[in-house]
Amino acid sequence: MKRKLMSLLLAGAMTATLFAGCGGSDDAPATDSNTDNNVEDTSASDDVADDVSDEAEGQVLKVAAFAGGYGEEMWNEVAAAFEASHPGVTVEMTANSQLEDIIGPQIQAGDAPDVVHLATGREAALTETLTREKLLLPLTDVLDMTVPGEDVTVKDKIIPGFLDTLGTNPYNDGVTYYAPMFYSPCGLFYNAGLFKEKGWDIPTTWDEMWELGDKAAAEGIALFTYPTTGYFDAFTFALLSSAGGSDFYNKCMTYEDGIWESAEATSVFELVGKLASYTESSTVANANGDGFTKNQQLILDNKAIFCPNGTWLPGEMADAERAEGFEWGFMAVPAVNEGGNSVSFTFFEQMWIPSEAQNPDMAKEWIAYMYSDEAAAIFAKAGAVQPIPGMSDSLEGDNKLFYSIYDDGATAVMGGFATTDPVEGVSIADSLFATVDSVVSGDVAVADWQASVEEASDKLREAMPE
Repeated sequence: MKRKLMSLLLAGAMTATLFAGCGGSDDAPATDSNTDNNVEDTSASDDVADDVSDEAEGQVLKVAAFAGGYGEEMWNEVAAAFEASHPGVTVEMTANSQLEDIIGPQIQAGDAPDVVHLATGREAALTETLTREKLLLPLTDVLDMTVPGEDVTVKDKIIPGFLDTLGTNPYNDGVTYYAPMFYSPCGLFYNAGLFKEKGWDIPTTWDEMWELGDKAAAEGIALFTYPTTGYFDAFTFALLSSAGGSDFYNKCMTYEDGIWESAEATSVFELVGKLASYTESSTVANANGDGFTKNQQLILDNKAIFCPNGTWLPGEMADAERAEGFEWGFMAVPAVNEGGNSVSFTFFEQMWIPSEAQNPDMAKEWIAYMYSDEAAAIFAKAGAVQPIPGMSDSLEGDNKLFYSIYDDGATAVMGGFATTDPVEGVSIADSLFATVDSVVSGDVAVADWQASVEEASDKLREAMPE
């Protein structure tokens, strides 16, 4: 097992694939520690609760959590609160912004954490790798557990829609493997103060975007920048949904034959190709893990107008210098088709349990606790919003602006690519998103980019589980 895991983890970075939409398989992962667990038997949640209450004394729960824009302190605080509400349990918390570097070797050595908070879509692709190789425990029974300290089930505390995507059910078989965590509307950030200063109107169509781009260029300001090409996932997903609607979007996510050569897909490729000519010239050079904040700084310095990102951006740039009169602005991606709605992709993070976890019952209790009012309040103080009804009502300031985007008429989109069996050397994320740098630099033509995505889609379609 250790040798297999080592080879899988090394391969993961080359085969990263995003999940979360519609598509899938009838195969439910089988794991060594879950061979007797019938995930369709909802009474299992009662057994978990009984085991936890009977055996809590002296238990150690190893939790590993990605600490990005929200920081580490909230994880330490929620761990302390969990210990207080579960006497006898000690939480060993590992929170780090480079979590894969820490837990990857641990998993290889057979010392996996009990529960992990680590989203899909990261460069190291650890979550994707373990998922493709069916090395996670099902969490369907957790949904029927009672939230610790409350009288409501986990599934009743989660906003409808979050449990119906490949972001939680990666095999599309009705079995949940990822618990949905902090969610973030994604869109285009800008300096609202600049628009007030210049007397510019906020563009609502792409024709208006191009007009603004020409007007700004005359004043030495670029229309667009991006942190890294990884941020083109939410941006592109919004464009695809806008261009062809939900059915078209789902066909893209499940690699339907010819879908990336369709008129709808072509309009998206061509739109991004045109946007490349409006992108700030230093963007590509800094579109990496070391320089991405320099691209984000372009917005604060009025050197570029729009930057695709999620609600964590203001926190990341909280201490950065900014132009006089700077004020965060946020808008959905303008509709591709005339008369359509603007669109905002909703990104959410995931929590999961490795199949090699030593304390899976307490790990499930921890996940159930993530949806308690107590835990949600701790997270919210750091700007991390759980997908719990009513959470956005208590937000203030910039977060209130960001999370009200759907109240202002934007269409919500959730979900990404369906999981497949590994295909050596093929990554739909690399083909669709990472190539954007080369498109912007002029090294790759839009037509060639589009053809490479169709080629990758063809190969992945053949690797879809039966």
